[in-house]
Amino acid sequence: MQLTPDQIVATPNSSEIVTLEVAGMKCAGCVRTVEQQLSQHPGVISASVNLVTEVATVECAAGIADPAILAQAVTEAGFPTQPRFVAAENDATPGVGSTSTSFRERHQLEIQQQTRRTAIAGLLLLLSGLGHVGQWGWLTLPILSNIWFHWGLATIALVGPGRFILVEGWRGLRRNAPNMNTLVGLGTFTAYTASCIALFFPSLGWECFFDEPVMLVGFILLGRTLEQRARGRAVAAFEALIALQPRVARLIPQPTIDPGNQTAIASQTCVEIPAERVRVGEWLQVLPGEKMPVDGKLVAGQTTVDESMLTGEALPVLKQPGELVAAGTLNQSGAIAIQATRTGKDTTLAQIIALVETAQTRKAPIQHLADTVAGYFTYTVMAIATVTFVFWYGIGTHVWPEVLSHHIAIASLTTHAHLMQQSHLADLPTQTSPLLLSLKLAIAVLVVACPCALGLATPTAILVGSSLGAEQGLLIRGGDVLEQVHHLDTIVFDKTGTLTAGQPTVTDCLPLVTANANLEPLSPQDLLQFAATVESGARHPLAAAILQQAQTQKLDLLPAKDFYTEPGRGISALVSDRLVVLGNADWLSHQGIVVSDVAQAQAEVLAQAGKTVVYVAIADTLVGLIAAVDPLRPDAHATVKQLQQMGLRVHLLSGDRHEVAALIAKSVGIAAENVQSGIQPAEKAAAIAQLQKLGHQVAMVGDGINDAPALAQANIGISLYSGTDVAVETAEIVLMRDRLMDVVKSIRLSRATFKKIRQNLFWAFAYNILGIPLAAGTFLVATGFVLSPAAAGAMMAFSSVSVVTNSLLLRYTQSPLKNETGGKA
Repeated sequence: MQLTPDQIVATPNSSEIVTLEVAGMKCAGCVRTVEQQLSQHPGVISASVNLVTEVATVECAAGIADPAILAQAVTEAGFPTQPRFVAAENDATPGVGSTSTSFRERHQLEIQQQTRRTAIAGLLLLLSGLGHVGQWGWLTLPILSNIWFHWGLATIALVGPGRFILVEGWRGLRRNAPNMNTLVGLGTFTAYTASCIALFFPSLGWECFFDEPVMLVGFILLGRTLEQRARGRAVAAFEALIALQPRVARLIPQPTIDPGNQTAIASQTCVEIPAERVRVGEWLQVLPGEKMPVDGKLVAGQTTVDESMLTGEALPVLKQPGELVAAGTLNQSGAIAIQATRTGKDTTLAQIIALVETAQTRKAPIQHLADTVAGYFTYTVMAIATVTFVFWYGIGTHVWPEVLSHHIAIASLTTHAHLMQQSHLADLPTQTSPLLLSLKLAIAVLVVACPCALGLATPTAILVGSSLGAEQGLLIRGGDVLEQVHHLDTIVFDKTGTLTAGQPTVTDCLPLVTANANLEPLSPQDLLQFAATVESGARHPLAAAILQQAQTQKLDLLPAKDFYTEPGRGISALVSDRLVVLGNADWLSHQGIVVSDVAQAQAEVLAQAGKTVVYVAIADTLVGLIAAVDPLRPDAHATVKQLQQMGLRVHLLSGDRHEVAALIAKSVGIAAENVQSGIQPAEKAAAIAQLQKLGHQVAMVGDGINDAPALAQANIGISLYSGTDVAVETAEIVLMRDRLMDVVKSIRLSRATFKKIRQNLFWAFAYNILGIPLAAGTFLVATGFVLSPAAAGAMMAFSSVSVVTNSLLLRYTQSPLKNETGGKA
């Protein structure tokens, strides 16, 4: 089965996907700027940027947009960018190898730099605080209480740890793309400048508040350090998935191995090569405790394999010669040799990584609101700060002069600068000047606003949710899928291979007496031999059952040609120059083959016993019936029950006879009125469309080629990974484990993740909606309360940390992924 990145991200043949690594983004405004910069480039169809993983996914017209030029354009906009190249055909998938290593190294370097800045800012903040211990009647420290000392602290804070904030803020403003650094930088620099004027021109009677720049830089850097560490924890699960990719493979140049001799396998001469250079067909040695370097077929030895990193299944799986193993899974007990079947970006692990990374760049529609707001956020905040200053300086302090005294009353909550000025001025001002009060309120507005929280709200939740799902074998393709799952009210199941195990066994071979003198009477073995010969050209579970039964009875296949398949209906072929047709009754009737009343009665008896009936005709004459039973999956009934308890309506669609479909539905608890049987693949899609016309949000669960149209038609397609390629490629959710209960788990995870997205966006918007008016002095007249710039900075830092932390809580709340045995999700 192949699940390539091109299939994961369904794009027109005339377009291609370019992946860029973007550094320097701090908030939603930065994301908006990068997306606009990319979208304006000729040939670009769309661009999506992830703030957390620092990746930009660009869909562009094939052969028109040069990745290097795109990266240069973004770099010139102030965000260092480089394209993610795939050097060769067998290179690891995007996100694997040097690319992900560079991201981890860059992230670690940023944390180290941020920690150093925070440590310096914290020391400055401590020294600033020690200058005020005298006001509580403690020991007064002359040097630390001197205003010039506090001027020096503020100056060091701005030219040292806070310098990058000013520089990046100015660059954003100069490029007409202001961001969070612009707001913080404006507020910090304004507070410092006003304090310097008050210090150098004491006759103005202004208040010095040098503590504000020190506290602002300290709180902002502390918040960013905590935020980066939280973001690192959010990315950790995805990095752990990437780390599963082995780096080295042990090539067997000349495989001459006794398949049953593990000692010979372990002693085989091998050559170590990079895993990405392994070619399909080569033999590799894998010793106990090592990871499978590529997808392959076990050709010698036997072992148990831990596949939990891919499927979430805790129990090891016994592997014997002829069985398949996946890259990244752990060989536990035996020395084995495998033959490579898929390598590099085509391995199951690489495809999962590509799918998860793609999912993290696909935004939920609800995020577009945040993106739209973020695009104008910084300009709006600067405008509000300007209005705040003009209002209070020109109107507010004249209409309500008492607010100047209020500000003196709360000075102890801010900087206590009037105490520090004792060492510099003979007389203290009795009240704050209108200019200083207006300026402080404007600074607080600039600092309290937080576009960063808006930018982190969605990607952090999607990152945690998609990584958590990938750990348990639940692959969800993006934020848009999460939002659609939230609105689902109807789940539609296919029968064969979905509710049932997809491994039917033949129970009856019933030859029929015919009136055709040209046909000799058939024995059950003859009937099975003809049927198996024709079904050798098909890939349906019933075909596999008939072939398996023929092999069990050691029946050889007959010469055949001109195979023709009608999906969901039947198959035909020329066997010994006679046309043999297998299928359901409707298809045989369509071929002009008469189904007698006797045959129909026998078929009814078989169907009422829950058996699927295949009609066999030779030379336009019905010659027999073959019946098979496909057992229910052991978790089918529990799955349906839990979905119904979640408030979802459950339907069954089947191409089988009504009696068989009704019996299956009754066994799993699906209401009879929600069963549709005897329908063809195209009719399945039409049935989904009809439910949608009635206002239902529908998910389709299937695994076969026949289900692909319905999976595409449904609001959400859910496919078992054991199904066909086309079903997996069409679905929005792929279940890696062969468990139907994972349908419930995927829906619960999607709902929980989307709930986190909504919580994050609510708090991000609510924080700004409440914080900005508070900082602007809305409650100053009534209560005398106002936020100092330093307190506003602390609130801003807390908002980003709270959003990321809330996303991380998805791992620790009552998880929707608790497995049946109570294991860890």
